[in-house]
Amino acid sequence: MKTKEEIKNRIDELRASLEYHNKRYYDMDAPEISDFEYDMMIRELKELEEANPEFLTETSPTQHVGGSTKREAGVRVKHNVPMLSLDDIFSKEEVFDFVHGMQERLDHPEFVVEQKIDGLSMTLRYENGKLVLAETRGDGLNYGEDVTQNAFVIPDVKRVLKDAPEYLEIRGEVYMTRENFERANERQEMLGQKAFANPRNCAAGTLRQLDSQVVKERGLSMFIFNLQQVRGREFHKHTECYDYLKSVGVAVIPQYRICHSAEEVWEAIEAIGDSRGDLPYDIDGAVIKL
Repeated sequence: MKTKEEIKNRIDELRASLEYHNKRYYDMDAPEISDFEYDMMIRELKELEEANPEFLTETSPTQHVGGSTKREAGVRVKHNVPMLSLDDIFSKEEVFDFVHGMQERLDHPEFVVEQKIDGLSMTLRYENGKLVLAETRGDGLNYGEDVTQNAFVIPDVKRVLKDAPEYLEIRGEVYMTRENFERANERQEMLGQKAFANPRNCAAGTLRQLDSQVVKERGLSMFIFNLQQVRGREFHKHTECYDYLKSVGVAVIPQYRICHSAEEVWEAIEAIGDSRGDLPYDIDGAVIKL
């Protein structure tokens, strides 16, 4: 068992590391670690603080969201559903192991393979069909940032949904097309300002702007990829939710494929890889959903 001093040292280490990575991500738009790695650190810190409340402070990364400057652009909001990152697998063998493992545990499981859009997550909350809140991923577990006014000027974000349930919360990826990215950097150059490194960083910096007019001018887009929470309607499959969203004009991840075997899943992943150069936006892999 660790001593109190060892626990305190680990807490200090995690806080310092998280603050560093917050600054890289939120203030500099230059992350060095994956969302999953960040989630694991924030989770460990939160568990240590809950078990040792005498070490909890108001300045801990678990008590606020993001960096020191840009995060002041929005109001902190509590997640209804955590916005966690995905588990990574990197080989055909791991894919087959995952699919076969699910087939052993479940009766005729169905898999959906989708593009993993290289952008940043945003959740939309609708009450009786009206958009009431848009929030960023933030720390992934507890809090995000209210970016509703900026979401209103993204063409893919519907302010009102027809035939809507009492409450609907959906999560998607905000991204920037390569064409709009080039246009944004041309404007940066014209203004004598630093160019953005890539479309993902440009989209991240844009969504957190104080001025929604800037967001509108740069031209962000969004694909929905998950149902977070619903009241007043039932969806029995992931694709059932997609069918409903498409029926009311919501842009969902395109060209997803329903699969029933490991071979089909791998073929879908390869097809996504082959299409990468033909897409008008960046992707950073494929997603397998059960």
